[in-house]
Amino acid sequence: MRLSRAIRSVAVLEAFKGSLVLLTGLGIISLVHRNVHDMAVELVAHAHLNPASHYPNIFLDAASQLTDSKLWLYAFAAASYASLRLVEAYGLWYAKAWAEWLAALSGALYVPIELFELYHSATWLGLALLLVNLFVVAIMLQAVRSRAKSRTHNAV
Repeated sequence: MRLSRAIRSVAVLEAFKGSLVLLTGLGIISLVHRNVHDMAVELVAHAHLNPASHYPNIFLDAASQLTDSKLWLYAFAAASYASLRLVEAYGLWYAKAWAEWLAALSGALYVPIELFELYHSATWLGLALLLVNLFVVAIMLQAVRSRAKSRTHNAV
């Protein structure tokens, strides 16, 4: 019972991540056929930042590099990622074995990256993300193990 509640919690987390990325992708689409650089200049001015200083300059330079085709590519990538997360959430909510494996593997893929980032620049946010991700992977591995155990037990 506790494991199924934990899996449903992971499903909610994955649905949240998928929804957030989907909304981001829709926001990216809203920038197509607009002058993103001018919007970025207005944003920097509105925030009372010096456009010549380091970080605002990086932001303005990145905005000037955006083309409609790049925006569509980023929106497609966001939609693809969001679809994966939402399908995973659906599968976890309905206790599908494939979703447990998907969540375990996709979560485990991030662990080395998060460890690398923590090694080079330790932050509380980075540590929290690593711990949440390790918790998700542990829950999913427990679910996979539990499913295999019950399958073996039922076969006997």
